[in-house]
Amino acid sequence: MSITPQVKKILDGYESDNPGTKANLARILMQGRLGGTGKLVILPVDQGFEHGPARSFAPNPVGYDPHYHHSLAIEAGLSAYATALGMLEASAATFAGQIPTILKVNSSNSLSAFKEAPTQAITGSVSDALRLGCSAIGFTIYPGSDAQFEMMEQIREMAEEAKAVGLAVVIWSYPRGGNLSKQGETAIDICAYAAHMAALLGAHIIKVKPPTEFLELAAAKTVYEKQKIDISTQAKRYEHVVQACFNGRRIVVFSGGEAKDVDSVVNEARAIRDGGGNGSIIGRNTFQRPKAEALALLDKLINVYLGKD
Repeated sequence: MSITPQVKKILDGYESDNPGTKANLARILMQGRLGGTGKLVILPVDQGFEHGPARSFAPNPVGYDPHYHHSLAIEAGLSAYATALGMLEASAATFAGQIPTILKVNSSNSLSAFKEAPTQAITGSVSDALRLGCSAIGFTIYPGSDAQFEMMEQIREMAEEAKAVGLAVVIWSYPRGGNLSKQGETAIDICAYAAHMAALLGAHIIKVKPPTEFLELAAAKTVYEKQKIDISTQAKRYEHVVQACFNGRRIVVFSGGEAKDVDSVVNEARAIRDGGGNGSIIGRNTFQRPKAEALALLDKLINVYLGKD
């Protein structure tokens, strides 16, 4: 399969990477129904760690089975499947080679009492990712947390190891903790800042939450107003986050968040597309629905990114 001009342009932005890492990025970018377009839809299933099994899978009980998620991603024609170590170990052999996988190598849980200093435990390794045939590792940082600097040091070390053996690096950059307000976690100035940090930490693919029009930091608000940065629409806010990621030289995807109706999910995808984002990484809004409904929703998202909707 030949690399398309769109994918080649994206790969050209990663000037220091070895052929192995670029090949794994290409596998993700050339996979599924969006293969070759430069757009991505990724299925992440790390919510069992983050929220617990019942909150994650009881709405659609087949989701307790790791094979369900792996097969859903393949059947829907998605770009990649991301999950934690145990879930991937439970399905890796059955689905080997059918879709690029991303091993989530750190995780948190809802039982932790850390509020100002939320953090995550290392729950997987680069060796695990290689053993399981993954194309990338995934890692969460919490900009704003009192524990953020340790997390940044951890991913710097793990990213160096991953890149040395030809794996790509995906960073979930989710502001929380410290002095951030709840509203500030998705404020446009904070989301753009968090995305920029992930780019500076060497991420190939950056995952952030959809930003709101709210501005958290007084110093940032002054600049946004003085420079007349347009954040009035969803598309403009996505465009600004992409700009913060080296002016579009890094792949940026946006999370789906908590369950919402189909129209809301599709409208978000349109705004991501119109703002120049690379796509969606969407979990609960798909796997918590019955399979037929999940496939229909993913079909709608893909058609948005194909420019058909």
